Amino acid sequence: MARSKPAHGHEVSEKPKRRKNHCFACGKDNSHGMRLKFFLDEQTRLATCRFKLSRRYQGPPGHAHGGIIATILDEAMGKVNRLHNVIALTRAMHVDYLKPVPLGKTLLVTGREQSVNGREHVNVAEISDDDGQVLARSSGTFLAIEPARLFAKFRR
Repeated sequence: MARSKPAHGHEVSEKPKRRKNHCFACGKDNSHGMRLKFFLDEQTRLATCRFKLSRRYQGPPGHAHGGIIATILDEAMGKVNRLHNVIALTRAMHVDYLKPVPLGKTLLVTGREQSVNGREHVNVAEISDDDGQVLARSSGTFLAIEPARLFAKFRR
């Protein structure tokens, strides 16, 4: 933690600056984003999020746009990498759209790890409704990166 000396001579701890999160899917600092809130469970090794989609995310009448579905699945798979304390970027992703994803209904997305091989993390996710019916599922390959390299250009 950084320290500074004020005029009266006592050292004071400065709070580290919180990096703002403007992620479209989960960023609480993105006023136009989805603001999905994920929970990581160390014991079950799952990333989960309950959410409800508004008309803003409509594709077919009354249902979510396919790109929004892919975004939610990608985010769930990406969050699983935190269980290994790594930042990993999506390299490839496959989505199976099984049933239309309704707007205005409570849904659950769950992500879990499938395998890890060096820097490569393969994860899976699914979106289900309140009855437990799987509406969409995905698999994705993620590459772990050095955080210092990713954030270097923002430190200037």
